[in-house]
Amino acid sequence: MRAAMAAAEVGDDVLDGDPTMRELEERVAKVLGVEAALWVPSGCMGNLVALLAHLRRGDRFLAPRGAHVLENELGTPAWLAGGMPEALPWDPGPGRVSADAVRAAAGVPGPYYTLRSTLLCLENTHNAAGGVVLPPEEQTELVATAAGCGLRVHLDGARLWNAAVALGVAPATLTVGADTVQVCLSKGLGAPVGSLVAGSADFVTEARRLRKMLGGGVRQGGVLAAAGLVALERIDDLAEDHANAARLAEGLAELGWEVTPPQTNIVLARVSDPAALLGQLTDAGVLAAPMAGNIRFVTHRDVGRRSIDEALRRIRAVRHG
Repeated sequence: MRAAMAAAEVGDDVLDGDPTMRELEERVAKVLGVEAALWVPSGCMGNLVALLAHLRRGDRFLAPRGAHVLENELGTPAWLAGGMPEALPWDPGPGRVSADAVRAAAGVPGPYYTLRSTLLCLENTHNAAGGVVLPPEEQTELVATAAGCGLRVHLDGARLWNAAVALGVAPATLTVGADTVQVCLSKGLGAPVGSLVAGSADFVTEARRLRKMLGGGVRQGGVLAAAGLVALERIDDLAEDHANAARLAEGLAELGWEVTPPQTNIVLARVSDPAALLGQLTDAGVLAAPMAGNIRFVTHRDVGRRSIDEALRRIRAVRHG
């Protein structure tokens, strides 16, 4: 990946375009089954660009409880995009929302002084729920319901690649019906930086303006885009991350931890005192993070089977040493 970055053909992506950046954007658009895509430095900026394009100040947007746009983007959907967030319950199961919940939250148009709902944000996979996958048939029902309620749909697909691998489908299968989608290259795929926001050609034209407003325009962006092109060749590797997550979950369960079998590469463990236990794990050289009152472990391409077994050995010592 570093060799590809060093050898990248570059231009000025702010003025007249960068050839390697253009190649990445065109390839991602094709993979996602949309007209166009735009590179952005981060997934947070990609989501914000989409919300800025979709919302007018005071519009309400709906998202599953615990969604990244609600909990992990420092309030920018409200602060900068001017949207009023509405968290939807996980009524069908962790990380998932029902068509009935969308319909009830969207409501019906009221007097001019009432809130109007204009956008549904979905997340696949759902990070805070432990990498839960949104199946195509559920998404089809949700986007149809959203359309019936006059809502546009933005898909936070930071881990869409994981969902596609887990389901054994093409990524484009999971974008059907969404007006916009954001995908990340710097998580399981291993690029050092970069996400893309995608949709119609008209949306991407506006998104380029919004990216510039947010300070996301870059000059010789091909250096970063080259890493993204290498990352796209690694999508199938995510199956190994999923297998390692399953091995970790099984090992933790054998040690008496309360865990849910993971669908992808995120393992959530429910413990009574996450902060104290995280400190012990850090001292043992096992790095994890808090998530919604749980401890979150994430497998990725730098963590192989041997690392999983070693982590379990150290965790056993922490719990029983």
